[in-house]
Formats: sequence, structure tokens, C-alpha cells
Amino acid sequence: MQNSKRLDAVQSPIIPYIGEISRNNPNTISFGQGVAFYGPPKQAFEHVQKHLGDDSINRYGPVEGIPELQQALTKKLSSVNKIIINDKNAVVVTAGSNMAFNTAILAVTDPGDEVILTLPYYFNHEMSLVMERCVPVLIPSQENFHLDINKIEAAITEKTKAIVSISPNNPSGAVYSKEELIEINTLCKHHGIYHINDEAYEDFYYGDHLHFSPASITDTDSHTISLFSFSKGYGFAGWRIGYMVIPVNLLAAVKKIQDTILISPPIISQYAAIGALSAETSFLKDKREAMSVKRDLVINKMLNLRNLNKQPTSEGAFYTLLSVDSNQSDMQLAKQLIEKYKVATIPGTAFGIESGCYLRLSYGALLENEINEGLDRLIQGLTELV
Repeated sequence: MQNSKRLDAVQSPIIPYIGEISRNNPNTISFGQGVAFYGPPKQAFEHVQKHLGDDSINRYGPVEGIPELQQALTKKLSSVNKIIINDKNAVVVTAGSNMAFNTAILAVTDPGDEVILTLPYYFNHEMSLVMERCVPVLIPSQENFHLDINKIEAAITEKTKAIVSISPNNPSGAVYSKEELIEINTLCKHHGIYHINDEAYEDFYYGDHLHFSPASITDTDSHTISLFSFSKGYGFAGWRIGYMVIPVNLLAAVKKIQDTILISPPIISQYAAIGALSAETSFLKDKREAMSVKRDLVINKMLNLRNLNKQPTSEGAFYTLLSVDSNQSDMQLAKQLIEKYKVATIPGTAFGIESGCYLRLSYGALLENEINEGLDRLIQGLTELV
């Protein structure tokens, strides 16, 4: 018996691997997986409670999501993202934005087609492309992790089907400007390819940086795919609920894919999402302000670390990348930090960074005292190991 050969080319998931090493070293403080430190707003649970007696929660629902959530999302997209849902586009509810990305790739590509990713990439995006037998075309970002528009344009070929952008960015924490995203979207329109924009971290931006949705640009409905998640801003990671805005000409294909893989998004999670969307705007604002405090703590404390190639930044999301002045592999360094200093990070090679030694820190899940203690361990470890 032989297993599928297509999976041989797919990188092993890094989060479970680092998690296993951490569990084997009790009391490790983890800057690993990107989750929020809080759970959903109370309105999510209240709305679920109201529907626990409904037969609908025990049955399959519409492939694209229940009408009540569709309506709530249409209102949210208009007021927050300035994306108007009309007869040229459509909203599809998914089991998280990772599924939305994979569905989008299945809908717009064939095996051998190319999709442009900017380095460092989000590893699940690259894994999805390889799994679907597409060719990830990897384009280095600028030194500040922002988009290099000229290099992206130069990489477009007749096989290119899409350009992927993530803003706020995982893993770098960069927030792309409105001008950058307009340039990418215009490139896609000019070349007749799709712009897939991942907005999972739309609620987390700091300082002068602001989130911008390229689908809000006039006349972009036919080539723009926007991915959203409840996992981050609303603390819904375990509920597996997300959504996408797609060109209407992709709706039939997307429904085919979703019906095959998922049948329909979980009804109970959709009711929870409706409740979350009814929460006061202060819920997200308060969480962004709390995350900003954690971000400042991480960035300021890194000033005490002398063996970095540059001072780390974090414009949005809840990540920063450390460029460590070391000749050893980042995977080896990450393992040593866990085993000897009980602090977990994610090596940059998981995000496609092949030159230099990078470590990603996620501060979203930790309390401030845990961040302080974890950073003390990290600084000690890097000082002694590097």
C-alpha cells in the first residue's frame, strides 16, 4: 500500500511540532501559536443559548451560510470594510479563513498554475498551494516586510492565476498601506488575475497604521477575493467560523467545493457569530488597545537584546519577527530555547525564510506577566546561545 505522493512535497505543520516539544518541557512559555488571550463576547453565548432548542442546529444548513448571518455580514462589511455586497459579488461562510483560502485556490487554479506569495509567507497558504499541485512563486519583501511591487509585477507570467496579500501580516506584523494594496489590486486587474487578500487580523493595527480592504475599491468585484475570520478579533479559534467575499462568477464553483468538503458551515457556530457581531464596538476596540500594550512591551524589551540584526517591529496583528545574528539554523535555535530555557518561538524557515536566522514571536495569547517572564528567558537564551 502506498500513500499519496502529493503530500510528500508539503511541509510538516510547524505549530503541532513546536507544541509537542513544549509539552515535553513542562512550564514552557509559548510565543508560538497565534491565538487571542480572550474568548468571544457574551453576546455570542447569549445568541447560542436562544437557539439551543432549534432543530436547525442539528441539521445541515445552506452551503453558503444561514440567511441571518449573511445579512449580519453584509451589514458589517459595508460599515467596517466599505465593501458593498451587490449582484457582482457574494458572501460565503466557511469553517475558518484557512478553509476559505483553500476553497479560493481550488476555484481559480488548475494543477501547474502559479500563485504569487510574498516572503515571508503564511505557511498554511504555501502548504495549501503545494497540496493542490499549484506552484508557489515566492517574492522577497522589502527590508521592512512591505510589498516590493516591482518584483511582484516582474514575477507575473501566463501561468499566474493570483497574487496573495496578508494585511495585517502573519508572520511579520506589517500593515500594508492603502496605496500598496491598490497597486497590487490594479496589477491583478491589468493582468486578468485574482487578488486574494487575507484580512484575518483586520482588527489589530497600531500607531498610525490602519487596515484597508482592497475590495472596497470601485470596480474590483470581478477579480478580488477577500478572506475574513472570527478566530482572532472575536476570540473564536475553536468555533471554526470565517467567511469570504468572492466574485459572483466563482459562486457556483465555491458552492461545489464547499458542499463536497464541508457540506455546510456549522449552524451553532454561525449563531455564535451573529451574536458576536451584535456586540458593542468597544469589544474590539478594547481588545486592540490591550494587544497594543502587549506589543509595546515586546518591542521595548527587545531593545535590551544586542544580538539582533535589526530592531523588530510590529505594525499590526500580534506578531514580530526577530532577525537573530547567528549562523546556526533557526530550527536548532528554537529547539534549544525550549529545551534549555523553556520559551517557545516559531522558526522563520516555516514561513519560507531561507537566508538568515529568524524567529517569530506571537504575543497574542499571553498575559503581561507571562510576556515579561518569557522575554526574560528568551533574552537570556539568545545571549548565551548566540
